[in-house]
Amino acid sequence: MNKSELLKEAIAIKDKAYVPYSKFPVGAALLTRSGKLYTGCNIENAAYPVSCCAERVAIFKAISDGIYDFAEMAVAAQTERPVPPCGSCRQVMSEFFDSGMKVHLTNLHGQTKTLTMDELLPFSFQSEDMIERG
Repeated sequence: MNKSELLKEAIAIKDKAYVPYSKFPVGAALLTRSGKLYTGCNIENAAYPVSCCAERVAIFKAISDGIYDFAEMAVAAQTERPVPPCGSCRQVMSEFFDSGMKVHLTNLHGQTKTLTMDELLPFSFQSEDMIERG
């Protein structure tokens, strides 16, 4: 699957988003190294903190299938600039994505921006930071 196809998958799944409060649908498409595709859309709740972003839905679907070998991700929304992932999503992404993994961001105007995980979240908190020293 090429970048263009991955972006199309992210755009398509955003139409399934449950966004009665924000009216801001977002779609994400996550490609594994073996070629399997996981998609996600944001799902809101009246109690906002229990809502879940599209990126995390796609990642959690893959993880729940026992998949951890990710190749790249695309994220799409109707924004003026290519849609950036929120901080919570970036932290989850940094847990499961290699530092050099590409994340393609787009909007519905056809603008795209591709960044690596290191570019999205430099100096991220990692599991190694939790190891007790001394």
